[in-house]
Amino acid sequence: MGRNLQSTGQLRPVDLAREHGLSTQAIRNYEEAGALPAAARSASGYRGYTSLHAAALRAFLALLPGHGHRTATAIMRAVNEGAAEEAFRLIDESHALLLDDRRTLRAVENALRDLEPTAATATEPGGAPGVTFIGPLAERLGIRPATLRAWERAGLVRPRRDPLTGYRVYDEADVRDARLVHQLRRGGHLLGQIAPLIAQVRAAGGLAPLEAALGDWRDRLSARGRALLAGAATLEEYLRERERD
Repeated sequence: MGRNLQSTGQLRPVDLAREHGLSTQAIRNYEEAGALPAAARSASGYRGYTSLHAAALRAFLALLPGHGHRTATAIMRAVNEGAAEEAFRLIDESHALLLDDRRTLRAVENALRDLEPTAATATEPGGAPGVTFIGPLAERLGIRPATLRAWERAGLVRPRRDPLTGYRVYDEADVRDARLVHQLRRGGHLLGQIAPLIAQVRAAGGLAPLEAALGDWRDRLSARGRALLAGAATLEEYLRERERD
């Protein structure tokens, strides 16, 4: 059976799979999902692939690192259905997402750069060293207390309440979060966009650990950018193969 297929210039699922260390079931799954063109079938029902399918598989696997499985599949399905413009739109969306992530990284870097290390100090009666209250903090940031309350409702700052007075008490971590939110808001970010960044600061244990992680974040974005380029180049080869086919 394998000899008959190959003698006609056709390839078996195992021939495609072997080149990339995949299983034959994976090849069938990719075809069923539309990432590969539909294969011709023999009279006995066996799939017969060609060099076009091999090029499609290379393109799909090259798209995966930059776009992810779902988008890479959608791109290849669009190409295989003759809807190249839809494929290009999906590619543009991935580039736009990467650009948004770069802008977010730049905003965080700028915000951290603008945050001068200052200790929160009590400035209202009854305060303890290392804490402050809503009025002095709002004045320090140049915003209204209502703004701080809005940030609290959004979960961006989490002051505790003094058990005796009921006043909001901001410790050093709260002041840090408020200052970072302030910088990001000045950079045009919406509260919903800021929330995951504040969560990262808290998860990292503060600004210093987060700042150390920015290099890794930057490297991942660069790797994604290169993966998008590599995927585009291999997809172009597949498009040319389709035109010749």
